[in-house]
Amino acid sequence: MKTFDTVLVANRGEIAVRVIRTLRAMGIRSVAVFSDADEKARHVAAADVAVRIGPAPARESYLSIDAILDAARRTGAQAVHPGYGFLSENSEFADALDKAGLVFIGPPAAAIRTMGDKIAAKAAVSAFGVPVVPGVSRPGLTDDDLIAGAADVGFPVLVKPSAGGGGKGMRVVHDAAELPAALISARREAAAAFGDDTLFLERFVLNPRHIEVQVLADTHGNVVHLGERECSLQRRHQKVIEEAPSPLLDAETRARIGAAACDTARSVDYTGAGTVEFIVSADRPDEFFFMEMNTRLQVEHPVTEMVTGLDLVELQVRVAAGEKLPIAQDDVTMTGHAIEARVYAEDPANGFLPTGGGVLGLAEPHGPGVRVDSGLAEGTVVGSDYDPMLAKVIAHADDRPAALQALDRALSDTAVLGVPTNIDFLRFLLADPDVVGGRLDTGLLDRRTPDFVAAEPGDDELIAAAAYKWLRSWPVPAGSLWEVPSGWRIGEHAPTTVRLHAGDRTDHVYLTGTPQSATAVVEGREPRTLAAELEGNRLVLILDGLRTDYLVAATDGQIWLAGGGHTAVVETVREAPVRPDDEHSGDAELVSPMPGSVVAVNVQDGASVETGAVVVAVEAMKMEHALTAPVDGVVELLVAVGDQVKVGQPLARIKAASQEAEQS
Repeated sequence: MKTFDTVLVANRGEIAVRVIRTLRAMGIRSVAVFSDADEKARHVAAADVAVRIGPAPARESYLSIDAILDAARRTGAQAVHPGYGFLSENSEFADALDKAGLVFIGPPAAAIRTMGDKIAAKAAVSAFGVPVVPGVSRPGLTDDDLIAGAADVGFPVLVKPSAGGGGKGMRVVHDAAELPAALISARREAAAAFGDDTLFLERFVLNPRHIEVQVLADTHGNVVHLGERECSLQRRHQKVIEEAPSPLLDAETRARIGAAACDTARSVDYTGAGTVEFIVSADRPDEFFFMEMNTRLQVEHPVTEMVTGLDLVELQVRVAAGEKLPIAQDDVTMTGHAIEARVYAEDPANGFLPTGGGVLGLAEPHGPGVRVDSGLAEGTVVGSDYDPMLAKVIAHADDRPAALQALDRALSDTAVLGVPTNIDFLRFLLADPDVVGGRLDTGLLDRRTPDFVAAEPGDDELIAAAAYKWLRSWPVPAGSLWEVPSGWRIGEHAPTTVRLHAGDRTDHVYLTGTPQSATAVVEGREPRTLAAELEGNRLVLILDGLRTDYLVAATDGQIWLAGGGHTAVVETVREAPVRPDDEHSGDAELVSPMPGSVVAVNVQDGASVETGAVVVAVEAMKMEHALTAPVDGVVELLVAVGDQVKVGQPLARIKAASQEAEQS
């Protein structure tokens, strides 16, 4: 057995914060690593020691094995916890740590290598009797081999890359005529994403559900499972909401799938925490097939912790130190139900494009049965260098309906001011009748996405934004009657007027009186009584006798409000021009829809373009977005290739052709 007094956490964000929390509870000194982009990040502040490992790009920092090893050497760490993502499933990293005399808090490198190759993984688990999806999988399969074998597998088939994951290189093919083209595009995508274009085929399971089992194994031959998690709510193969236990399985199937997961771990002499993923048909819930094994901690591990009462990170550390598992299979019990929702920096109303910005205000829920794993703090800058997941909100209750309700309430109390997120979309999903009824499959979320409509701020939010702007002009010096913005004058009071834009509406809000006793009128609406108080970033609003507390912040002409279960963004706008020629209404400005880098500029400054021509392209999170000219005209470029840009940053202006003609 080994003793760890210092452990380095080779990760960032919410998982680094979560691991550091357990290390502190165990009395172990924690070391954080950070890139230049994360110098002021929450995980850096949470650790006992923090070491800079490089510039913002992950390949030069969090993915640099040499940088991690150097940080461990400098801080005297005896072990490294990889979290998930980055180097967590990199066998070369595990080998390098072993060579340097450091303990990898994870499985043996050989297990990582086998399970990282899906063809080798299927062969390994099949030898232990674990059921696998019927298909064609062996090294070196050509397109002709796959086409010839598809008929025996039966359509529809799923084309899958042997390396990698996340849905890249995967194709569902419904008939033989589609297969050749699908193989070509899948190989190209797999090669670009993983450097390996090896493919194989599986039968596509109809109405598939994604169910995974948490396993633990020590170095003394003990293997246990901690029950299953349902992860069927996915968007483009990325999980969004997970829960434990699955509402699909009965007790007999739960025992069988758990035993198969343990046999999977034994097939590669696994140690530590791992997850075995299975595909189960909703039409035949007693039949399950092995998909893959994730040789690390999973993002969704908190739901297992909440129903079992176990700390998986602590168990990982103890197993890595050589201790025996403190539990046997009969000791594992699942109590109640837990559901987790992932909070992403993305805009569901705009094709789920990545977002970003500075965190101006933060509200995180708390209370019995509620847990938040977060890497956020006020002042955090969310950029485009890393994964857009910001936090996870988890709720536990006695049964599934109560857990769903608790999670929805927790999400209503969650807000990230300054960064658009998917929180409203998560609540939309939790209210879906099929989700409530447990009728899930991996395509459900993508089918529901087109039905989501982002809620526009209502009159209450407009009044709150106007009141916030108004209150910032109070208080005034004692005795300065003429500076009080109450609107007093002989005769009818003159209102303070604020022009606001939100969603598709632009309205005036008129305020008269004092903060303790005022009247508020949204243009075209009836007057409402108002009392308001602002203290720091907390706004208390009493409208017609009903009180709402808001978390509020403002920047760049925007007012962010979180209260009443929603987050709203309201823009302050200047009055429209009096004369038509005060503004060139035909001109256009192209702004970045997401934070990222400019990867292409297709025209020269001063060039003439036609409507629809691509002017610039921005990339973030490996997603490229092209911006086209909305009018004919002359381009004024504001950026160059390689520039880092923010959401809403102007990239180019186009002077409409009609304006050019008038001036000439």
